[in-house]
Amino acid sequence: MSDLGHFELERTLDSIAIGVRHRKDLGDLATLKESIESLGLLQPITVTPDGTLLCGRRRLEAVKEIGWRTVRVWVRSGISDELKGLMALQDENLLHKPFSPTEAETLYRELKKVLAEDAARRQEATRFGADPTAGVGAEDGADESSAPSGAGYTRNQAATLVTGANSHQRLERIGRIKDIADDPTRPAHVRQVASEALDQIDHGAPVSSTYERVMDLARQADADPSLPDLDALAEEALKRISAPRTRRTNPSGTPRKSEWSTRSFVLMWTDLDGWWTHYDAAEIGADLNDGDWELLERIYGELDAFVEAARRARESKVPAGTAAS
Repeated sequence: MSDLGHFELERTLDSIAIGVRHRKDLGDLATLKESIESLGLLQPITVTPDGTLLCGRRRLEAVKEIGWRTVRVWVRSGISDELKGLMALQDENLLHKPFSPTEAETLYRELKKVLAEDAARRQEATRFGADPTAGVGAEDGADESSAPSGAGYTRNQAATLVTGANSHQRLERIGRIKDIADDPTRPAHVRQVASEALDQIDHGAPVSSTYERVMDLARQADADPSLPDLDALAEEALKRISAPRTRRTNPSGTPRKSEWSTRSFVLMWTDLDGWWTHYDAAEIGADLNDGDWELLERIYGELDAFVEAARRARESKVPAGTAAS
């Protein structure tokens, strides 16, 4: 059996390499093993031409526990060297240089496509005798009867494999900016802003607010490409993306209230979710210089005060625009 960029063959289990990026907690395999013993392995696992596992970690472990020595595999050709290297990684410490955000998005996009292909084949296999309670994503879930499925699960899985965290929303936004930058049908100035935004993201600019600025400009261009001030809007967007982040104050020297919307706040906060999982607290505490530590403590203190004020407003139902006491 073959397909464009794929072919199927038998391979020994010992010859399949499992990289460290694959999940460690495989959940209860009992139901999956019963299904395989009863119906056979309806959907082969997916590997690279050199035998590195791409999809099917639970299926592979299940047939190992059953006692199989060989298994049918779906060999996926056309995989980039970068993705092959990531999936074959045996020691996280060997990945000396972390991926830039745009590099991570490229790998995420490629892996998401591979996972979607695998999910589609598994869904097709259920039409020919597989357990109908197993969803598209069931093979990789912790519970065969209630596993997540569909495009959302594929995005989560791809993001986790690439970055080690469920960062699919962040990667999807970067991908959307890339699409705009690469779209030849869009005005040149819009593409320029998107390209500049990608460069700024790689240099530390926040994804959520940068994404919103690019999308605002793209929407305005879509609404009326002939707007006379579109060039000026693009220039302003470039300035805002490229400008260093400064702390705005009132004439009295006290911080100004934000002019950003609640929606912008939610996007920013969602983008920050889980950031602490990427750092070692002991290492950060030992390595920060005095100035950086003072900045951290100041931001922490102001965040604590902000959350407390927001909590009081929420609890007392203070109307929007009214200061919390």
